[in-house]
Amino acid sequence: MWVVVPAHQEEARIGDTLRALAAQHDRDFTLVVVDNASTDATGRIARDFAARAPFPVHVLDEPEKGVGSAVDTAFRHAIDHGAAYLARTDADCLPRPGWTAAARAALTRRPGPRLVCGRVDARHDEHGPLGRAAFRTAVALAAAFGRLRPAHARRHGYLAPYRMHAGNNMAITAGLYLTVGGMPRRPSPTDRAFLNRVRRHTTAITHAEDMVVENSTRRLRAYGLLATARWYLDKGCGHLGEDPR
Repeated sequence: MWVVVPAHQEEARIGDTLRALAAQHDRDFTLVVVDNASTDATGRIARDFAARAPFPVHVLDEPEKGVGSAVDTAFRHAIDHGAAYLARTDADCLPRPGWTAAARAALTRRPGPRLVCGRVDARHDEHGPLGRAAFRTAVALAAAFGRLRPAHARRHGYLAPYRMHAGNNMAITAGLYLTVGGMPRRPSPTDRAFLNRVRRHTTAITHAEDMVVENSTRRLRAYGLLATARWYLDKGCGHLGEDPR
């Protein structure tokens, strides 16, 4: 199994993500960090971590800015080096200690899924209980909207029903990744487009409740609820910048 972390201008946060990965119960994986056109110390921090990490670490440079390009480059690099199973989180997220173990267990189950979508919660260092509850409510509403959205209906050629899919908490088999043509090489948001590629090829998609990542809510705080919803619907972010960093 290989774990992928795309990173752009994440010097303030990537250290926490790397430490969370080092604290995994299952550390039998190779990590790929993709420095996606950063001009800060993101790449240096990743390389310093690689020198002392409890698992192999590859640090790649991807000059084509966009999370889709970074993830696709990393996944294909991992597959070229023998990866059978791929997991992904982001450089502002904190995978809980059982995250890699849950991803491996889900993907190696027979018969089992070929794409696993994990559970996201708000980071504890950004919110108290009420804030995290509000975040979970927003995620549940977004998932319900996704299922009801006419464009996601199975009559459009999808083999599986729509399921909420966060790119910062996913795992997939290498074979399926190649079959669907990989991640769209574009700026965020890419998650829904990738999920819909998968839905056209297989029904083997599941949700793993024990595969948990604590997610940064900085975009929600920077944009507000309505502008964030507009951004995720590919309507752009209006007068706001593409990146809330």
